[in-house]
Amino acid sequence: MEPLRDEELMLRFRDGDASAFDALYSRHRAGLFRFILRQCPSRSDAEEIFQEAWMKLIEARFRYRVEARFSTYLYHIAVNRLIDRSRRRSRAPAASLDDPDCPVESVVASAADDTVRRAVARQEATRVLTALGDLPPEQRETFLLHEEGGLSVAEIAEVTKVGVEAAKSRLRYALAKLREALGGSS
Repeated sequence: MEPLRDEELMLRFRDGDASAFDALYSRHRAGLFRFILRQCPSRSDAEEIFQEAWMKLIEARFRYRVEARFSTYLYHIAVNRLIDRSRRRSRAPAASLDDPDCPVESVVASAADDTVRRAVARQEATRVLTALGDLPPEQRETFLLHEEGGLSVAEIAEVTKVGVEAAKSRLRYALAKLREALGGSS
């Protein structure tokens, strides 16, 4: 039996099936958290926004209608939480490069089994995070929605409330800037 699609799970959750929420959370928590973390000044801010996004999803479950992919709906909620936060605070760098719990660095470093490899992995992770942090906010958001959220350009346009061509341009410029910053290795 094929697993249920996200949209079907959300409808079941809306109708009172708590296990459907558990399945959605399991599928989307890691990508959503990475998306939020890379746009927040601190891990604690990211954790707070992450929780707020899931709480908003729970609160809005009775209004849910299948109009797009579930991930578009979820990331739209997260983007709104990020916008609300940025309105309340001044913009800071995307992520702390000194944070030992940074997911990109952790994944890269955990794959390394000796000191030299870990040092190289740390330098690469730092380069990637720096390059992401140097992107203009709109390009970083678009890139992360695409890479972390798995959203299409049309879905990104819907979530960010811009035209499809603007979303496509943002993604294209983000990719070009990341390739340039990483020496063409992305």
